[in-house]
Amino acid sequence: MESNGKAKARMLDGHYRRGVDRGTTPVGAALARAGVTANFLTVTGLVFAAVAAVVIASGYLLIGLFALIACGLPDLLDGPVAKASGTASVRGAFLDSVSDRVSDSLLMGGVAWYLFGHGDPRMAILAFVVLGSTFLISYERAKAESLGLNAKGGLMERAERMVLLGVGLLSSSFLVPVMWVMAVLTIATAGFRFVTVWRQCPSAEPSRSAAPARKNGAADTRWRVGRVESRWRAWREGATGMTGRPRQAGAVASRWRARRQGIWLSSGRASRGTTRRRTRVGGRWRQPHGSR
Repeated sequence: MESNGKAKARMLDGHYRRGVDRGTTPVGAALARAGVTANFLTVTGLVFAAVAAVVIASGYLLIGLFALIACGLPDLLDGPVAKASGTASVRGAFLDSVSDRVSDSLLMGGVAWYLFGHGDPRMAILAFVVLGSTFLISYERAKAESLGLNAKGGLMERAERMVLLGVGLLSSSFLVPVMWVMAVLTIATAGFRFVTVWRQCPSAEPSRSAAPARKNGAADTRWRVGRVESRWRAWREGATGMTGRPRQAGAVASRWRARRQGIWLSSGRASRGTTRRRTRVGGRWRQPHGSR
């Protein structure tokens, strides 16, 4: 039953897109010959969406319906124009996707403003529920495609949302019930896409970055290598004075001599309360005269 439902959803979506493409391809070719670019149509649709949002928020729902139709036509034709003119690109697809999200935000913002000022202000939350579910639907598809998976389908994609919103703008008495329907169907579509992607995901794989298990109780000595290397680097930086130039041999020798003398003085071989130093004669260290 589930597989048949998926097949029907894909089949309806395929027939819908093929029918629209048959009608918009000649129009897109004519616009391309006239010099109209796909990016121009995308920006035009965004401007009409802003106009529709302002009109709806002002309470002129019927005029907002015509502005909504004017907003949808450029968005419907920018793809065929790009294909007909041979200018389809990743940049254009990115611009179209971002403009769709901005248009959705503007339209739902206008509806929320209208619902807040007319009737029960609590109904304005419906617009935000629809907008949040819409963003979730878009994100699920984008993330799935980035992972090489498919997240298309559902009862409330963008075209269906625009058509249903247009029905709600026919009368103020229709708007709140239509928003309830849109809220429920958008949430259902988000859940449907989540389940679809979840079933396509492969099973969990062991992390490649995990450290290999020890065999036969062998100790892991990788940290020792880094520790020895760090000690060598510290000694080398001390010898070069952090300047990249080696110090003079006399300076290193004097440091070594001072260290040996400090060890000798702390060992108790030198007499207390004296500052006399040993002298080196004939390759041997000789105590000063009178020292113990």
